[in-house]
Amino acid sequence: MSKKVTDIVEQLVTPIVNDMNLELVDIEYVKEGSNWFLRVFIDSEKGVDIEECGIVSERLSEQLDETDPIQHNYFLEVSSPGAERPLKKEADFEKSIGKQVHIKTYEPIDGEKVFEGVLTAFDGQTITVTVTIKTRKKKIEIPYAKVAKARLAVTFN
Repeated sequence: MSKKVTDIVEQLVTPIVNDMNLELVDIEYVKEGSNWFLRVFIDSEKGVDIEECGIVSERLSEQLDETDPIQHNYFLEVSSPGAERPLKKEADFEKSIGKQVHIKTYEPIDGEKVFEGVLTAFDGQTITVTVTIKTRKKKIEIPYAKVAKARLAVTFN
């Protein structure tokens, strides 16, 4: 059911964010404890502020009230994806070249399923990440189709 809800919400919120020159980053519909949460993550080149999140929330809430795709109570949250923004689309990977990333794969690559390093290349098929092992740098090529989850990573030096 949650996939269907996210698809419907994506159709409702896309014109709203496009109208405001914002980007729809992700939608989550999850149950935490006894409560359901509908989370919409938005962003832009300059970032988003609380006012923009509030406007998207109000406009989306009106659309949800009209279409009523969710039959039980839930909390609607609209926010920025934060510093550890998820990488979902090919364009996300392309924009993140040169940045620190955290990638989990469906199956091991070189005996590992978790990689953290600098995204150095993406050609649509393969993600290249340069990881540091002790003092040595190693390039890892990860097939895009094997990525389970990816996000930007914050590092503290």
